[in-house]
Amino acid sequence: MSTNQQQPDPEKQVNFGHQKVSAEEKTERVSAVFRAVAKRYDVMNDIMSLGSHRIFKRMVLHMSGIRQGANVLDLAGGTGDMAALFADAVGTEGAVMLADLNEDMMRVGRDRLLDQGLTQIGFCRTPAESLPFADQQFDCACVSFGLRNFTDKDLALRELLRVLKPGAALLVLEFSKPTDPLLESAYKAFQTLWPPIGRALIGDAQPYQYLVDSIRVHPDQKALRQMFNDAGFVDVEYHNLLGGIAAIHRGCKPIQGPKAD
Repeated sequence: MSTNQQQPDPEKQVNFGHQKVSAEEKTERVSAVFRAVAKRYDVMNDIMSLGSHRIFKRMVLHMSGIRQGANVLDLAGGTGDMAALFADAVGTEGAVMLADLNEDMMRVGRDRLLDQGLTQIGFCRTPAESLPFADQQFDCACVSFGLRNFTDKDLALRELLRVLKPGAALLVLEFSKPTDPLLESAYKAFQTLWPPIGRALIGDAQPYQYLVDSIRVHPDQKALRQMFNDAGFVDVEYHNLLGGIAAIHRGCKPIQGPKAD
C-alpha cells in the first residue's frame, strides 16, 4: 500500500444532493441511503433505466479491452453486476476485486456472485478515497453509477490512478447531462416518478429523492473529463449514452518512459 495516501478533509463541505454537509456526514448519509435500498437496488435500477443500465455495463466491458488473466478493480461494485461481467472476461486465471464502502450492498453482491460460482471475485470494504491496495496493482478499474456518491471525487480519482498499472484504463459509467433541452425536460419529468416508486417498493421515498438530487448536482461531461485530467489521467474521452442521460468516461494512467541519462 502507498504510504502517501491522503484522507478526505473532515471540515470540507461537500454536496449531499442539493445540501452542503461535512465530508463525514455525507459518508454516513450515503451509507444510510444504500442500507435502505440494498435488497431492492437491482429492481429499482431496472425500473429507473428501463433496463438500459445492463446494456451500458456491457459497453463498459467492451471499452475496457480487458483480456483473460487480467486483474480488475470494480470500485463501488455494490451488488456485483460489473464484477460478474469482468469475471467472465478475465476467466479463472484472472481476478476481480469488488470494493465498496457499504456492507449491505456488498453482502447482496457476495451472495449472488458466490451462488454463480464466480470464485475469482474477491471482496473488500473500503472508502474510495483510501484504497488498501498496492501501487500499480490493477490492469483496469471501473466505477459504475457510484462516482457521484464519493465523499471526495478528486481524491478518489487520484487513488484510482495510483493503483492502476501504467497504461491501464479507468472507466466511469455515470449519470450525466442531456445535451438536448427537450430531452432534459422530459428526463426531469421522468425522475419525479422515482421517489413515489421507491416509497411503493421499499416504503421510503427519501433514498430516491437523494438519487435525483445527486444526479442534478453531479459534474457534467466536460467537467468530469477535466477532473480526470487533473487527477493525472491521459487520453481522456467520454461517450454520451441516450443523448447524455448517462456517459462513459475513459482515461489511462500514463506510461512512464525511460529516464534520460
